[in-house]
Amino acid sequence: MNGSFPTGGFGFGPNGPGGSIFDAFEQLRQTFEQQRPGGASRMARGDVRAAVIALLAEQPMHGYQIISEISDRTGGAWKPSAGSVYPTLQLLADEGLISAEEQNGRKTYSLTEAGIAEAEAAADKAAPWEAFGGRTAANLTALPKAGMELAGVAAQVTRTGTPDQIQKAVDVLDDARRKLYAILADS
Repeated sequence: MNGSFPTGGFGFGPNGPGGSIFDAFEQLRQTFEQQRPGGASRMARGDVRAAVIALLAEQPMHGYQIISEISDRTGGAWKPSAGSVYPTLQLLADEGLISAEEQNGRKTYSLTEAGIAEAEAAADKAAPWEAFGGRTAANLTALPKAGMELAGVAAQVTRTGTPDQIQKAVDVLDDARRKLYAILADS
């Protein structure tokens, strides 16, 4: 049985009759995989710094609280890693902007006078978590998931549909594309 099918399996694959839909499906998959949930979940180091200063301007916190608070304020869309928060805390301490105090076995960080001045200077800027504009981890993954499911069904229609069914599917997808562009045009 080994090798009894051509390279494209049952005719579906890069070299089979459904090759163009296979290529489109692969391109769609790669596009969604390149984006982390929303493409916004990974923020620059300066954004972590600004977020830490903004949060400590509200109240003293320990590292885990900072991570949790950022995650909560972005609905889970941005949850900085300990590997980005703790080095940032150390850098801010080295710059004299924050101080750490041991409380209940944890370091609690608070702004120094210099840190308060920096927080006040940045007060007119939007906090880094506001860049998410209401996007959450759930709604950042919903569209890619729906797109992948749609691509899967389109591939199935290509493999098993009649020419008439394939044309109807093309018409539906063309209409969906126009409607998605219309949604973007409304904003």
